[in-house]
Amino acid sequence: MMNRRLFIQRSLVISGALALTFKNTFAFGKKTAVTGKVTAAGKPLANVLVSDGFNIVPTAKDGTYQLNTDAKAEFVFISIPSGYEFPHDKYIARHYQWLSQGGSFNFELVPLKKADSKHTFIVWADPQVKNKKDVAQMMAQSVPDTKQTVASFGPDELIHGIGVGDLVWDNHELFGDYNAAIGQIGIPFFQGLGNHDMDYRQGDDSTSDKTFKKFYGPTYYSFNRGRAHYVMLDDVRARVRWLCYRAAIKLAGKRPEVCS
Repeated sequence: MMNRRLFIQRSLVISGALALTFKNTFAFGKKTAVTGKVTAAGKPLANVLVSDGFNIVPTAKDGTYQLNTDAKAEFVFISIPSGYEFPHDKYIARHYQWLSQGGSFNFELVPLKKADSKHTFIVWADPQVKNKKDVAQMMAQSVPDTKQTVASFGPDELIHGIGVGDLVWDNHELFGDYNAAIGQIGIPFFQGLGNHDMDYRQGDDSTSDKTFKKFYGPTYYSFNRGRAHYVMLDDVRARVRWLCYRAAIKLAGKRPEVCS
C-alpha cells in the first residue's frame, strides 16, 4: 500500500515525456542510474518529470535528467504533458520503455496542432471477450458503434480512449484481438488492469500482471490533456481473488461468478 500511496501523491505533479539514452548497462534487479533527455520538435523540455514507478525526477533546462531506478522497477515511463500527441503503436498507447532492453532509447514528442483545453474521451468498460465468438461480436457491434461515436464529434476533435479493465475474460490469447479492435477505432487508447486480465493462478500480486505488462506496460501511470490529469491505478489484489476461486471451486465444483 505504501508504494501505491506514494505513487498517487507523486503522480499529481507528473507532467512530461522523455527521450532516453542509457549510458549505463541495465541489469534487471539492481539499482541503476538511467540518464536521458526530453525533447519536442527538436528542442529540450525543462521541468518534465520522469518515473520508474518508484522514483520521479525533473528534467533540467537542457532537457536532461538522471534517474536512479528501483531494484523492482521494470519500466521508465512518462506522464505525457498537455499540448502533445499521445505516442501509440497501432493506437495502443506506448508511454513507456522496458528497462531490461538496455541500449539507447531516444524519443521526441510531437506538439499538437491545436490547443487541447477542450477534448473528449471514450471509456471501454469490461469488453470481457473470452472466445472467438465474443471477438466476432465485438468486431461486428462494439467497434462500429464506437467508430460512429468518434466520427460524430467531427474530424477536428481531440479524442482518446481508455480501457478500464477486464479487456478479456481470463483468456489472454485474446489480447491481440482486443488490440485489433482498438486499431480499427483509430484513436489512441490507454489501458487499465482488470481482475480478468491477470495471471491470477500464479497466486502472487507481484507476478499476476506479467502478461498484461507485456502488452500494455506499467499498471500505474498518468497522462495529461488540457487541464485534466488522468491517473491509472492497479486496484486488484490477485491473491484474494485466487483464494476466492479455490474456496468456491471446492464447494461448488466449478468457477464461480462471485469471484469476478
